[in-house]
Amino acid sequence: MTPGDAVAVKIDQTLTQDATGTMAYLQFETMGIDRVRTELSVSYVDHNTLQEDYKNADDHRYLQTVAARYGIWFSRPGNGVCHQVHLERFGEPGKTLLGSDSHTPTAGGLGMLAIGAGGLDVAAAMGGGAFRLTMPRVIGVCLSGSLKHGTAAKDIILELLRRETVKGGVGHVYEYFGEGVHGLSVPERAVITNMGAELGATSSLFPSDDRTKEFLTDLGRASAWRELHADVGAEYERVIDIDISALRPAAACPNSPDNVKPVAELAGLKVDQVAIGSCTNSSLEDLAAAAEIVRGRFVHPDVSAALACGSRTTLIAADKADILSELIRAGFRVLENACGPCIGMGFAPKTRAVSLRTFNRNFKGRSGSAEAGVYLVSAQTAAAAAVSGVISDPSALDFEKRDVCEFRRQAARFADDMLIPPLPPERATVQEIERGPNIKPCPAPKPPADSLSLPVLIKLGDNVTTDDIMPAGAKVLPFRSNIPEISKFVFSAIDSAFYKRAADAGAGFIVGGANYGQGSSREHAALAPMFLGVKAVLAKSFARIHKANLINYGILPFVFRDADEWRRIDQGDFLEISGIHALLDDEAPDTPSVTAVNKTKGESCVLRLDASAEDRAVLRAGGSLAYIKARTV
Repeated sequence: MTPGDAVAVKIDQTLTQDATGTMAYLQFETMGIDRVRTELSVSYVDHNTLQEDYKNADDHRYLQTVAARYGIWFSRPGNGVCHQVHLERFGEPGKTLLGSDSHTPTAGGLGMLAIGAGGLDVAAAMGGGAFRLTMPRVIGVCLSGSLKHGTAAKDIILELLRRETVKGGVGHVYEYFGEGVHGLSVPERAVITNMGAELGATSSLFPSDDRTKEFLTDLGRASAWRELHADVGAEYERVIDIDISALRPAAACPNSPDNVKPVAELAGLKVDQVAIGSCTNSSLEDLAAAAEIVRGRFVHPDVSAALACGSRTTLIAADKADILSELIRAGFRVLENACGPCIGMGFAPKTRAVSLRTFNRNFKGRSGSAEAGVYLVSAQTAAAAAVSGVISDPSALDFEKRDVCEFRRQAARFADDMLIPPLPPERATVQEIERGPNIKPCPAPKPPADSLSLPVLIKLGDNVTTDDIMPAGAKVLPFRSNIPEISKFVFSAIDSAFYKRAADAGAGFIVGGANYGQGSSREHAALAPMFLGVKAVLAKSFARIHKANLINYGILPFVFRDADEWRRIDQGDFLEISGIHALLDDEAPDTPSVTAVNKTKGESCVLRLDASAEDRAVLRAGGSLAYIKARTV
């Protein structure tokens, strides 16, 4: 496996969540396969749990019945966030996991090769297909020393984001090793692998060692353990050394996870809101640390504080350990075991609030309040701010670190109560699948024309996120299974006129900057623009998952050969691109290029099609579904 070459990976396990799962299973149904062909597939409900009307509830029923029909485990609403539940109940060292959520690499905390992807890629994997990608380069991260009082695993990944930025990990896997690894529990390791997604990394992983064995044993899954580590003398593209003894509490400031500053520099800034939870920092260890900090104290009168456990198992364990009661006594509100505020699904901050969150993303408007400033911090830093009312250094506080393993062991016997196992094949075949009126068929792209002469519908800068392209939140998420409706929200947070402009034009191009499509794996950020007639995206560079999603839905991903050419194109310009079929031909060179003529300005630029030979075949067929069907007939 040579870095940069196309590779195919056999997938052992898959996961979906309800914001992406409905569309993924609609796509899976069209493949005509009678039962999933993975070792294990799980459908989680953790995103769209706010049931303002019938839409989300209908999706949940569809997900439950389709899971029963095709041999998939179903995690009921309230059971927890997919990444935390999977870590506790299904993750196995040495297995591969593909998930329709960008934070799927969380499972790398116990030695899985876990990768986030679009729902269509996950559907193909459930059908037994390999996951195809460009072989990543591997970066070694050598951790030395041990965490000091008040410093957390969150501060390790924030330090890496400070150094590497949100673009630094694109096309890479981060592999952790060194003496500092042994001092980190699996939940702490999972914090780091979870936020590897913010680096743009394909995956991140830790070795599977005695700490991994302890974690799995506590959960009654010792048989899943196996020892795994890098070979002695393993070579990396480069090695990053981090002395974690030297780290101090940090925060990612608005509005990017790599805008990292020491908490000491921010100390004294008035705080309006604190939220502890999400798939990043919602473990029993996180809640225990927060409870110890607030013990004997109360949430400041000017602060609204809330917590959401990562799983029902964690909630039960926190109750048994008197962690939950301590946080409630201190004035924390208890939210559902779900993603919740992380995706703008409730607990939005007030206008221009300073909100400290233990989450993984702080993109502008993601919290639900466009003018709020969101800071990403550890559970310790969040708890310290909750009781003081200002950003405070938790290392200055006197609190103990509790051993909570016994309570996790006690709660483990309840862990499967809200997991519904697959039906046996003979019963599954007669399972009726229920579909509500908001669930619409997935629209299909058409094979590309040889020549396109279309307007630029919008021009964007660097680091445009999938939240920018397709917002989340309580208003938008219920339409994830209804592409005609959700397409009305494309770029709505950036340009409220985009939908009408695209609808009036009927088709067009998008022009973006570097790292276009960073963030969430949501394929709707490609699917909805395709529905609106977007035929190609011209960018300086692409985030991995979003580029794959564009190709899956027949949208051509072009990269400027000269990044400065980006400056010469404006919204409204008419571009003509000819010779597209030759670009997609099997005989085309590895990096085929074409000239785009700007008919409005009388200029031209050279574009490179950022696609492998397999990608070109997918585009030629008119997207992945058409490609898969043609190969299986």
